[in-house]
Amino acid sequence: MEEKLNIKQMLLIGSTCRNNGKTTLAVELIKSWKSSFTVIGLKVTTIEERDGKCPRGGEGCGVCASVKGNFEIVEELNTDANKDTSILLASGAEKVYWLKTLSSHIYEGMKELMQIIPSNALIVCESNSLRNVVKPGVFIMLDNRGDLPAKKSARKVAAMADITIKHDVKSNLDNIIKGIKITEQSGLGISLIENMK
Repeated sequence: MEEKLNIKQMLLIGSTCRNNGKTTLAVELIKSWKSSFTVIGLKVTTIEERDGKCPRGGEGCGVCASVKGNFEIVEELNTDANKDTSILLASGAEKVYWLKTLSSHIYEGMKELMQIIPSNALIVCESNSLRNVVKPGVFIMLDNRGDLPAKKSARKVAAMADITIKHDVKSNLDNIIKGIKITEQSGLGISLIENMK
């Protein structure tokens, strides 16, 4: 496999289950950074097989079946829709992209996407699977699932998390955001302050 893409200006948010606060955290990070930096929002949906089961469970929405080729990069332009990418754009991200990709081509898709993201931009991304091919500045895993089993995609990358947050995200947003620092020496980078680790 290819060497991981080193994207030190990315904050990657993973989650052990749905509705665990990924978008809530991403929105607050964008709001807190947008006045000082260009912020790009990103959502990644990985598809195990072209005609396989929906990664979200159930019948799905037709997204996976609609992907032509091995991956597709879609720029979100609508701030009014009730979907994650629209919410990220409405929160103040300069641009928001949705990478829909076969899991076997996630590296290739991300490499192409990085060609259109400015090098001086912070990236706030929601994904578990992306951690398999990317080394971000910080990878936060949200794990407030109680007794529910963790998603397979989360189990695969959980050990790579820089920090795992087991409590409700909404109740502790300020502390989480204060625990993240941005450095500008030799290019933008994101890291955790020491007492967050």
